[in-house]
Amino acid sequence: MAQEPPASLEGREAARAGLSPREIVIRYGFLLLLAGLIVFFSLATRGFASPQAAVFILQSVSITGILALGVTATLVVGGFDLSIGSIATSAMMAAAYAMVVMEQNALVAVLICLAIGALVGLINGLIICYMRVPDLLATLGMMFLLIGLQRIPTEGRSIAAGMTLPDGSTAEGTFSPAFLALGRHRFDVIIPDLVPSSVVVLIVLAVVIWFFLEYTRFGRMMYAVGSNPRAAEFAGAPVKAYKIWAYVISGVFASIGGILLAARLGRGDIASGNNLLLDAVAAALIGFAVLGAAKPNAFGTAVGALFVGVLLQGLTMMNVPYYTQDFIKGAVLVIALVFTFSLLGRNGR
Repeated sequence: MAQEPPASLEGREAARAGLSPREIVIRYGFLLLLAGLIVFFSLATRGFASPQAAVFILQSVSITGILALGVTATLVVGGFDLSIGSIATSAMMAAAYAMVVMEQNALVAVLICLAIGALVGLINGLIICYMRVPDLLATLGMMFLLIGLQRIPTEGRSIAAGMTLPDGSTAEGTFSPAFLALGRHRFDVIIPDLVPSSVVVLIVLAVVIWFFLEYTRFGRMMYAVGSNPRAAEFAGAPVKAYKIWAYVISGVFASIGGILLAARLGRGDIASGNNLLLDAVAAALIGFAVLGAAKPNAFGTAVGALFVGVLLQGLTMMNVPYYTQDFIKGAVLVIALVFTFSLLGRNGR
């Protein structure tokens, strides 16, 4: 009996797997791009492939990743949250104000920050769902409101131990060591003091939101609301409630990011959260291209945050000018999304 040519055998294997070459590119193309970047930077720079560099990348994207997971929750229900960066900065300022000015302990500061995030998320959801304000406009307005509000208590000054208050007195409080440990503690993993606590928080929250969205009824209903809100409403789902909860989740995640940022810096810096929004949105949108999901998902968002960290760290180690890095990051984001959705569109036709 004549043997089949190798090409025919490969075609039959692909057919059995149910994946055409185009589907393989859609599903694994972005992961291959990420792997290619890691290999390229490892060869082009010294020290990029070291465990310390890997941990530094994870630490640099941990807060961005947490905010991006919150954005993902709003994308799932067909919304979008532009206020996450200002929520994180407000939480950072609130934590610093609670401990340095009000002389409260770490637990009180954390609870205040979480309450701020949940309250802002709730207000966003109510404005969008009941006032019928478009999500981009509502959250953009909230962003500007918070940017102004967080500067009022200190008249625009950053908050640090021993600072002079607007009334001329000196702040007598300090950052609690327990609070600072949230952003500065490192765990021993193979190498002593290797893994920062913020990386652990990111991993835990990523697993939690992934499981919540993919394997709970609430999460599946959020996807249903995002894909077809009218059908979900006809099926008896409380569409507005699901949307409001999505914005509450986003606000809480943003406040967690602000807590970790305050704990890492040991001060309330009004300018530290300026770049959080763009990087978080980039990570969440890149998630659409991971494994060809073409939808918001927690795993894709985590990979997107890692991709942003690898790209920026590699460019920095190659001494690429800082003012070109945002352009390169944006170009990669646009190309990845266009490539993925164009292939998906061809598959649909």
